[in-house]
Order: sequence, then structure tokens, then C-alpha cells
Amino acid sequence: MSSSDFWRKFSRRTFIAHMTVTVLALLTACGHKVRASVSMPKHHQPDGTFRNRYAQRDGSFFDFLKWQWDAPERKPIAFELSANDPAYLARNRQDPTLTWIGHATFLLQYSGLNILTDPHLSARASPFTFVGPRRMTPPGLALEQLPPIDVVVISHSHYDHLDRTTVRVLAQQESPPHFFVPLRLADWCRRQGVKTVTELDWFESVSHGDWTFHAVPVQHWSNRTMFDRNKTLWAGWVIERQGFRFFFAGDSGYSKDFQDIRARYGDMDLAALPIGAYAPRWIMKKQHANPAEAVQIHQDLGARWSVGMHWGTFQLTDELPDEPPKKLAQARTQAGIKPDRFFVMGHGETRKLDFL
Repeated sequence: MSSSDFWRKFSRRTFIAHMTVTVLALLTACGHKVRASVSMPKHHQPDGTFRNRYAQRDGSFFDFLKWQWDAPERKPIAFELSANDPAYLARNRQDPTLTWIGHATFLLQYSGLNILTDPHLSARASPFTFVGPRRMTPPGLALEQLPPIDVVVISHSHYDHLDRTTVRVLAQQESPPHFFVPLRLADWCRRQGVKTVTELDWFESVSHGDWTFHAVPVQHWSNRTMFDRNKTLWAGWVIERQGFRFFFAGDSGYSKDFQDIRARYGDMDLAALPIGAYAPRWIMKKQHANPAEAVQIHQDLGARWSVGMHWGTFQLTDELPDEPPKKLAQARTQAGIKPDRFFVMGHGETRKLDFL
């Protein structure tokens, strides 16, 4: 490595390295204990944090440092936005549709309800406006183009899934949406101006009109500041009404949780599953499914149809930005699954769900 290459890489990653070491020290120093209870669920830990049911996430903070130092340079790809019709979406209360806004953000319109998943429509997935992963592709719908949102579901606190600016705008709607969040995220939402929010533990359920929302376990982790690692829960969501069952995975590695979800709730009609942010596997395996594992999740859930997400919006890991759909196609073929049964969408694309 030449001296110029060294200093280029050093300047790009020094901030991350220093912050990571600081976070490690603070998290070690700031742990606290709470009284254990014999009735405490196994994913609740005595120190007040949460854990996965089957495996803990890969890697230490020092592994993270090594990964960041060795990570290859990846040029962003600006994917073409699909043409859509915001005016139609704004007035639609009859046709079942799905619109991919980007990353893990979907607009699901079904039976008169507008549901938004993990809303992120800002320029960066970061606590800062000047540093952090920048969008490669603009949101498929701008904030001002969103139809009135009735319900928001949040999977966890990471910055690429929970965006403060977007949440604050949604909270200011004339008729604000109802937020469904994992355990201990309600207070954060209220600080952003959210008026109606319900938080659930894994396998808890709540009714909303003729819909039922179930928080379910997935294999991931959480943090938003240097003081709150795993202090808020992460979750997938089973969202159902008579004749329709939708699964939103949020962010997850592969685990037996998906078989458990199917055993408890039945087969899914439509599942939104992550297919990106999986490389290198030595550090990402337990927290991010790759496309082959996403195909296994599709099968574990008994999903009639699945849609890939969590790719092509932010450059978070080492795979090429356009690799996940290609790997998905290979895995789908190997599993004997027809292309229309596990599909990907363009940023901004709207599909009518008349095949359900």
C-alpha cells in the first residue's frame, strides 16, 4: 500500500474507529443491573437489555474495526426510480397495493388502511447530517407525496430503519398515524411528537380496527446512542386481517424464529424479507440474512409471495449494491421457486396486489 493510499483509507475510517473504541469503553462502564425475576422472559436479561432467542450477533467492536479497515471501496449506484402515481396513491382506499419507497420502507395499502414500514426518507442513515451512509437512490416517494398514513410499524432503533426527521413529519399529519413499536421505543417516539404509540414485546398482539398486529422475534440487535446497546427490543411484525396475513421482517439474520412464527400464526400471504447488507459473512451472518437465507426464510414462513428489501438504498456492507437481486435469482432457481413468488421491486414501484 502506498503512503497516499494509506492516508486516504486512514482519513476515511479514523472517525469510525475512534468512535467505536469510545462506545466500547462507555458501554462497558455504564452497564447497570436490575433485579431478575423468575417470570422474566428468556430474551430479557438481568442487566435490563435484550438478547436473541437462538444466537447472539457476530463480532466484537474490534472485529468491526478490522472489517472497516479492510473493507473494499464501493462506488454507489444510483438506481433508476420507477414511475408511480402519488395522486392515485393519495386517493386510493380500495385497491390493495404495495409501494417500495426504498430500503425497508414500504407503503402497504390494503382494505382502506395505509401502513408504512420502517419509514426512512432522509438523505443519510446517521445521527449526523454531514457523515454516515448517504442514499444512493432518492426515496421512491418524497415526504410530501405520501398519502395520509394510518399506521406505522417500526422494527428497531438503527438509523437506517428509524429516522427522526421522517417520524417527526408523520407525527404532524392532520390525522397522525398510530405507531406500533418494539418494547421500550415508545418514549423515543413520544419525544418526536408521536401522539399515539403502542409498544409490544415478542409474541404480544394488539387489535387496531379489524386488524391485528403481532410483534415477533427476529435475530438482530439494537442501539441508537453510545449508551443504549440492546436496551430497546427489535422485532418483526405479523399484520393480519381476515383473509390476509403480511409479514415484515425488519432486519434479521437467519434463525429458527421463522419456523416458530409460522407454527404460531400460520402461512404468510406476503412477506417483506431483507436480502442485502450481508458481506462479509464472518461478521454479518447472525445479523443479516443473505439471499440464499432469505429464500429459506420464505420457505420457513410458508409464504405464498415474498418481496426483497434492504438493498440498493444505502451502502452498508461489502457486497456490490446491485448484487443482492442477482444472488436472489440464483438462490430462487436452486430452490425451485418461480420468479414471481419471490420478487424484487424498483425504487418507487407500485404493484397492485390483485394476485393475493
